[in-house]
Amino acid sequence: MSHVFGRHTKVQPPQVASGAGVYLYDTDGKQYFDGSGGAAVSCLGHGDPDVIAAVKAQLDAIAFAHTGFFTSAPAESLADKLIEHAPPGIERVYLVSGGSEAMEAALKLARQYYLEIGQPDRHRVIARRQSYHGNTLGALATGGNMWRREPFAPLMVETSHIAPCYAYREQASGENAKAYGRRAADELEAEIARLGSQNVMAFVAEPVVGATAGAVPPAPGYFKRIREICDRHGVLLILDEVMCGMGRTGTLFACEQDGVTPDITAIAKGLGAGYQPIGAMLCSGAIYGAIEAGSGFFHHGHTYMGHPTACAAGLAVMEKLTDGGLAARAGVMGERLRTALEDAFSQHPHVGDIRGRGLFRGIEFVEDRETKRPFAPARGIARDVKRIAFEEGLVCYPMSGTIDGVQGDHLLLAPPFIIEDAHIDEIIGKLGRTFERVFNR
Repeated sequence: MSHVFGRHTKVQPPQVASGAGVYLYDTDGKQYFDGSGGAAVSCLGHGDPDVIAAVKAQLDAIAFAHTGFFTSAPAESLADKLIEHAPPGIERVYLVSGGSEAMEAALKLARQYYLEIGQPDRHRVIARRQSYHGNTLGALATGGNMWRREPFAPLMVETSHIAPCYAYREQASGENAKAYGRRAADELEAEIARLGSQNVMAFVAEPVVGATAGAVPPAPGYFKRIREICDRHGVLLILDEVMCGMGRTGTLFACEQDGVTPDITAIAKGLGAGYQPIGAMLCSGAIYGAIEAGSGFFHHGHTYMGHPTACAAGLAVMEKLTDGGLAARAGVMGERLRTALEDAFSQHPHVGDIRGRGLFRGIEFVEDRETKRPFAPARGIARDVKRIAFEEGLVCYPMSGTIDGVQGDHLLLAPPFIIEDAHIDEIIGKLGRTFERVFNR
């Protein structure tokens, strides 16, 4: 009997034994292709010798020193590397242990910024429906996924949610992509007006929506319009790149492809590539300067923030993503994966949309392609896709509630950046067998 409090009390997963490249192996010797990098984490695959060597070397030097007393060489070097490649105007890095921590830090920094500059009324956050920003209470309150929020609603701060930029479901017939993007972005201005701009602190969004909607990219011009609206009303733009960042979409920061710079951004997952738990909140020089000129102290912190061993791993990963060219490679291989998915499944009777950027791809399932009608939730399509794909030896990331937290099913693919053409063929083959078993029952 296991004493581990797992994710599901009625499911006992197999025990992982080892990993090599794009594969994981359980204790029975079964091989699994890691087609989602866990949860878009393992961007370098498993067993990377350079990252492992960096971790071991740091353990030999000093494993941990509390940031209340010391900084460390890996933390300083990692911050330098991130800022070297960050969007213009981003100047400081706050190192934490994961994505939810990074988003909590972002929200608290936004609030303290306005206190420091004498605008204490600004406290309201606007985000989007069907977004996910983490599982701690502040991050959960910001996210717009009803299924996750509902049990804990009495504990959460009030947040406004506007429509997502979700062309497959929301773009009107006869409306071009650019016009739709503007219309979707203009919902932010309407919500700021409703709340009163003097009360609004930040708008929070994922550049490419991840877990809750399945790699939904923005319409052309959407984020540039969002940036304009935020600037006009003095609202901070917080971009959550925890899942879509660190090369996943083909550029180190996903927002690079939209031509915008956030005031604050959060990264994690691919930053440590699974070798150590690490995340970061990055902010503009203006925001840091306001804290420095004011109280001088950010009212936040965690014991393991800036952990030297985690930072050593993150720095080794960053070197592979940037100098090693793996972020750019994700863009190249992502286009090959997109083409293969479309060739194999674009005419499948239950595939409504294939979308995404780089090696961050989503497939939305429908019962009827013409009307885009989703399967009834009771059918459990996402559940069955996950289970049967796993039996076929493919780890992937299906979820239900794509449309509104209840209706809709999708599949997320986020394989390691080291994949080859033969691995893409393997993904397609295993998905094909999975779909045949799920939809032909």
